[in-house]
Amino acid sequence: MFKENYNVIGVMSGTSLDGVDLAYINFNISERWTFEIFQSETISYSDEWQNKLKNAIQFNSAELEQLNSDYTKLLASIITEFISKHQFKDIDAVCSHGHTILHQPQNGLTLQIGNLPMLQQLIQQTVVCDFRLQDVQLGGQGAPLVPIGDAILFAEYDYCLNLGGFSNISFSDNGTRIAFDISPVNTVLNYYANALGLPYDSGGSIAQSGKVNTTLLAQLNELEYYKLPFPKSLGMEFVNQEIFPLMHSFSCSIEDKLATFVEHIALQIAAVCNKPNAKLLITGGGAYNVFLIRRLSEYLYTTTLIIPDDKIIQFKEALIFALLGVLKLRGENNVLSSVTGARHDHSSGIIFK
Repeated sequence: MFKENYNVIGVMSGTSLDGVDLAYINFNISERWTFEIFQSETISYSDEWQNKLKNAIQFNSAELEQLNSDYTKLLASIITEFISKHQFKDIDAVCSHGHTILHQPQNGLTLQIGNLPMLQQLIQQTVVCDFRLQDVQLGGQGAPLVPIGDAILFAEYDYCLNLGGFSNISFSDNGTRIAFDISPVNTVLNYYANALGLPYDSGGSIAQSGKVNTTLLAQLNELEYYKLPFPKSLGMEFVNQEIFPLMHSFSCSIEDKLATFVEHIALQIAAVCNKPNAKLLITGGGAYNVFLIRRLSEYLYTTTLIIPDDKIIQFKEALIFALLGVLKLRGENNVLSSVTGARHDHSSGIIFK
C-alpha cells in the first residue's frame, strides 16, 4: 500500500542557464493529487559555470566525463546548502533533472549531466534522476516530460505553455495528451541581450523599441522544424545550426532582431493554441516578458491568458520533476508515449537509495 503524503525536493536546470531551481514540495494523493510548494529558490550559476555549460556541446568525451563529475559535485553542494539552510528533516527523495548538454534523440542520444550515483553519496538522500534516457532508448524524443504533470496537476487549463529556453506546449486532444516544443525563446532572446551587456531583455523593452524585419520573420517561419508533425523536441543544436546562422545573416540592429524574434515566437505559439475561447496557463521566465505576452494576446484575442503566482511561474518544472520522481518511487508511469513517441508509456528515471 502506497502512502498518501510525500515531501520531496525538485531540482531543475534549464537551457536558458538562469541557474539551478530548487523547490521543497508536499504532494498529497487521496482522491486526487494536490501539492504545496513550501520553499523554493534559484541558485545562479557563476560566469565560469555559465561559460562551461554554454560551450559543453563542443566538448570531447573525456571533457564531458570530467564536466559531469564536476557538475554533480556542484549540484550536490547546492542541494546540501538548500536542505541545511531550511533545516528540512522529512525528505522522501530529491528528484533531479540535471542539466541537458546533448539532445539528439534521432541519433539515440541524450545527456543530462549531474545524474551520477555520486549525487546520492554526497547528499545522503534518496535520489531519483536521469528521466530522459530510457525514453530515448524506447524510441522516443526523451521530451517533453512535463505533460504528465500538466495532466495531473493543471487539468483545468486547455493549454499549458512554458516559456523558458524554448517554448513547449501541453494539451489534451480527445483524451490523449499532446505536447511538443514549439520554438526557441530565451535561448535566442538572452543571446542578443547578452550582446548588449545585459543578462536578459527585462520586460521585453528592448524588443519593443525595435522594428520587425519582415524578410527575416518570413524566413524564420519557413524553417523545416515548424512543418514537422509531433512528437518533436528542440535542443541547442537547432538554435546553433538553424536560428543563429539565419539571424546573423541579416545586418539589422539587435533591437530589430529582438523585435522580429518576439514576433516569431508569438506567431508560432498562436498557430498551435488556436482553439477559440480557451484558457492558456503561461509559466517560465518568458511569462515576465510583458512585450511577448502582449504580442501573444493580440494574436490570441479570444483566449484567456493566465499567469499564475511567482512560485508556479518560476518553479513549475522543478515541481513537475518532483512529481515524476514520486511517480517513479510508486512504480507508476511518468512518461507518456503520446507526447514523446516512445513505444509505450513507462516509468522512467533511476533511483539511488
